[in-house]
Amino acid sequence: MNSEDLRALQAPLKERYRNEPGAARITLKAEGRVGENVSCSVETGRALVAAGLHPATGGDGLHVCSGDMLLQALVACAGVTMNAVATSLKIPIEEATVRAEGELDFRGTLGVDKTAPVGFDSIRLTFAIRSNASEEQLATLQKLTERYCVVYQTLRNAPAIEVQVRPADPNDPVP
Repeated sequence: MNSEDLRALQAPLKERYRNEPGAARITLKAEGRVGENVSCSVETGRALVAAGLHPATGGDGLHVCSGDMLLQALVACAGVTMNAVATSLKIPIEEATVRAEGELDFRGTLGVDKTAPVGFDSIRLTFAIRSNASEEQLATLQKLTERYCVVYQTLRNAPAIEVQVRPADPNDPVP
């Protein structure tokens, strides 16, 4: 896809959202079904992913780890966003890879040390880009990728999250 194709694709959406701000508010959903052997199956739209315990918490390695999935979502979103920004601004990219790495202390997750945090305490996102773009173009690419990447911004500016536990309704859909 080139810059003109991308702009043509997005122009009517941008116009609609300018005129009808409420139309831009979309609810994304994910649902999973708790399974055997401490697992949860999640429908991704392309495949069913079975998440389970990381080997550092007793998992057997046969299921994907939710922490890995979080980093994969960051890589996917940042990669798509960077590609869209580069396409839109006509910044030439010959080849690029995106990597996310994060540290966490499993003592917190396992309740071994109540002072150890639960979750990632640091995440590094790295783009390795082969391009003849100028340093200024690459700086703009980074700035706009950070600005428009949904997963990155969600991690940087954590939203309020409401959690509830309730009895299942017989009319609840089965995932």
